[in-house]
Amino acid sequence: MYAAFPPRDLWFLAPLSLAVLYAVLRVGRPRIRVGALSGFVFGVAFFVPLLPWIGEYVGPLPWLALAVVMALYLAAFGAVATLTMRLQCAPVWFAVAWVGVEAIRSSFPFGGFPWGRAAFSQTTGLLLPLTSLVGAPGLSFLVAIVGAGVGACALALIDLKRASGGRLRPAAGAAVVVASLIAGAVMSLVGAPGTHATGSIEVAAVQGNVPRLGLDFNEQRRAVLDNHVEQTMELARQVRDGSRPQPDIVLWPENASDIPPSLNPDAAELIRSAATSAGVPIVLGTLVPNDDGRPSNSVLLWGVTDRVADSDPSGRYDKHIIQPFGEYLPWRGFFRHFSSYADRAGDFRPGTGPAILTAQTSEGPVRLGVSTCWEVAFDRSPRQAIDDGAQLLYVPTNNATFGLTEMSSQQLAMSRIRAVETGRDVAVVSTSGLSALIRSDGTIIDQSELFEPALLQSPLELRDGRTVAVRLGAWPERAILLILVVGFLYALMRATNLDVFAGRRRPAGGMKEHDER
Repeated sequence: MYAAFPPRDLWFLAPLSLAVLYAVLRVGRPRIRVGALSGFVFGVAFFVPLLPWIGEYVGPLPWLALAVVMALYLAAFGAVATLTMRLQCAPVWFAVAWVGVEAIRSSFPFGGFPWGRAAFSQTTGLLLPLTSLVGAPGLSFLVAIVGAGVGACALALIDLKRASGGRLRPAAGAAVVVASLIAGAVMSLVGAPGTHATGSIEVAAVQGNVPRLGLDFNEQRRAVLDNHVEQTMELARQVRDGSRPQPDIVLWPENASDIPPSLNPDAAELIRSAATSAGVPIVLGTLVPNDDGRPSNSVLLWGVTDRVADSDPSGRYDKHIIQPFGEYLPWRGFFRHFSSYADRAGDFRPGTGPAILTAQTSEGPVRLGVSTCWEVAFDRSPRQAIDDGAQLLYVPTNNATFGLTEMSSQQLAMSRIRAVETGRDVAVVSTSGLSALIRSDGTIIDQSELFEPALLQSPLELRDGRTVAVRLGAWPERAILLILVVGFLYALMRATNLDVFAGRRRPAGGMKEHDER
């Protein structure tokens, strides 16, 4: 499962790994505690190598603790799946349990941790085009049910000497796999139904890089701002000498100016000079102090009138979903006992309101949907941006606090999934990499390297309308959770030898006879 995720991108290993897990939970009708232990072992083997960037600068304890907590969710999955798979259509119950547990761990506790969802492994997979119909939860469901279908086929082929009904299972499992892959191929030709292009704009993404990595990178905040100003000035010089087309908008990353321009006139003047030199609006990430003393992780839109930068920003977006243990620390008094870094966590205030900024460009007003860094992992963030009218998506991010790790490529994969899910082109802009410009089909137009200055530029489509996945919103995931709860309770009552419909205990031999059948 780990190898299915970037940067390895062996997407087919995700369903194959789940096929193995399905077989483990299915052979010999294992006890629930055995299923839980199997899920836990799977989770440890998956999350420990997936998440070492968590402890890059704070030591192994937070990394390993988080990996174990995530493995406990898969222990719960193993227990629930082992029980519900005793019902009819075991592959379906396997997939329902997988997505249900993903939904729970992506929302609880402290807002959840969606990293490692099966959907995020499919950026180059054959199922990817179906994301515009079923969303990220539906893509995880397809990965799980294809895996379960493969597992069911393998088990049935191994035991063809069973009753004639067993001979039908390979055909049924194969049908699930083939139908899913054919549907993905058809969707890759059709595109994202429900959306349509209304034009395009020339987008320039600036990756200025940081002076040094680690938790102390922002102690040289002026150098970070200078880097982005310098790269923007270089972009303007290339436009003037004809080696680069004139952009319609320039995008900077999260934390491009951790010197609040509202408090520091020098920072504001630097940003204005960059916008005037480029002659187009600049969108940048910064910190904005609030009256209650808690800052916001904000994105400012600095407009340009007649090729001269406005005196003040014309738009502001405050990050809605802030990161626990980074931008704020829940239970601060408790967690400081486990790490000396606890008190270095921020005390940010989450934002509210629309998730779009409207920039005035030479092509007219452009509605830019914003999902800042951590937010792109959550389904509700890009979905709100589209519901608010976003024509393209902008993901400003800062990965300088995670060192030379796989975190950047894993996060970039999420943005590629969101492009297909929403039917929008996406600009991912990082302080230190990986920055990328992405088409609405999930393909990468241009991409930077890690930890070097870079200028990315390309026309990006402006699109209106909503995909089926955006229209359905959270309802498919809620339906799966409801089905899982009902199926689990029914399977639990069967397992405790209760007759659900008659409301009386079955004869002592009834369950044994049923099990033997």
